[in-house]
Amino acid sequence: MGKPTGFLDFRREKPPYRPVSERVKDYREVNLPVPDEVTIRQAARCMDCGIPFCHGSGCPVANRIPEFNDLVYRGRWKEACENLHSSNNFPEFTGKVCPAPCEAACTLSINDEPVTIKAIEMKIVERGWREGWIRPRPAEKQTGRKVAVVGSGPAGLAAAQQLARMGHQVVLYEKDDRVGGLLRYGIPDFKLDKALIDRRVEQMKAEGVRFHTGVAIGRDLSPDYLLKEFDAVLLTMGAGEPRDLNVTGRGLEGVHYAMDYLTQQNRLNAGDKLPKGAGRIDAAGKAVVVIGGGDTGSDCVGTANRQGAREVHQFEILPKPPERPDESTPWPTWPKMLRTSSSHEEGCERRWCVLTKKLTGEANRVTGLEGCEVRWKQASGGRWRMEEVPGSEFRMPADLVLLAMGFVHVMHSGLIESLELEMDPRGNVVVGADFHTSRQGVFAAGDTSRGASLVVHAITAGRDAAAAIDDWLANRE
Repeated sequence: MGKPTGFLDFRREKPPYRPVSERVKDYREVNLPVPDEVTIRQAARCMDCGIPFCHGSGCPVANRIPEFNDLVYRGRWKEACENLHSSNNFPEFTGKVCPAPCEAACTLSINDEPVTIKAIEMKIVERGWREGWIRPRPAEKQTGRKVAVVGSGPAGLAAAQQLARMGHQVVLYEKDDRVGGLLRYGIPDFKLDKALIDRRVEQMKAEGVRFHTGVAIGRDLSPDYLLKEFDAVLLTMGAGEPRDLNVTGRGLEGVHYAMDYLTQQNRLNAGDKLPKGAGRIDAAGKAVVVIGGGDTGSDCVGTANRQGAREVHQFEILPKPPERPDESTPWPTWPKMLRTSSSHEEGCERRWCVLTKKLTGEANRVTGLEGCEVRWKQASGGRWRMEEVPGSEFRMPADLVLLAMGFVHVMHSGLIESLELEMDPRGNVVVGADFHTSRQGVFAAGDTSRGASLVVHAITAGRDAAAAIDDWLANRE
């Protein structure tokens, strides 16, 4: 424990954002750098608890948080960097986009503000890159075994890196033209600079991972080829099937899935041109309605504001969360509470308990939305039931409607159907404790088997799946 009274001496200092008036004019990251002295002060607030809930119940990758906080406070940055990478392949990804369940589980959260763990993590890894401490770590000895990884999101990248470091020959297949999956195309540049992905890819190439982009297994390459050429196959394609809105007017022009919208803008930011015949999804001068109150919806809000939307509305069908955590989610569990993102701060009208009933249009293009308010009641069996509030119906202009209602499961068409894998009732690939699917030699991890979840869960699953595959290969004749 660096400073026994640190949590008493120093208040929480959140990482600052660029001014709203400045940041909405571009797609650069909204965060400003945090000075070393601020990071050291924040690390000093860590109490080195006897039972570190931040590490045990809060962090899915089991980062040794009190240890790296202490190392930062003592100025031992290189050791902190090594400590951080011992459990997390990509701390810069989680440092940027993780919602930080570790901070919710911080003991200080009981009656104070938690340690800025996420910001400290980001500071450590950036210092590591700047100082040249983060280098390729190729395996000293090759096993002669070949593993194919399908999908280059956080689960696939983590698994591929771990497997390569274990000495296996790893080939990663990605259907898109660039590596990164959701990190690359689903998260806006103002939250995650894509240069952070590129430098990790270069590290992994130096460690022996081979990347094949623009290859969709089941379309461009047969699954049988993978089963024949590789000793093991790991599926990490994510949960790419979006939840749809089944209302009249869904087929009107100007109604889009959130991921199509975000992906297009990320491609334009990267310098790509729109495919021939593809229309630009542009919010400039329009009344935008985002349906869905989660992170993806928030990303749509931020993107629409940068495109120059006239007004932005975000609807959520569930009730408004409490301003502060309540007894329904006691510490150290993830608290159910109202969260306001940097995108919301840039301008957005948020509404809860809103049901979209109909989309209206002219000349086959959306021009309006009809909805109503709902209330939720708990039935005798404990289940919640939604009912419409009489007299709450409303109409409003809507020139662009973005569907950000989450994802239901992995895409089934193509690879999953070809392999005839067992699925659970929710449409996820069924795996055992060793990440094995119903097909011998085929494994699955991340959102493919879990369903849509956090980047940090995907990294954990990728690491664990790599260890399971390594063990399975070692025990084969």
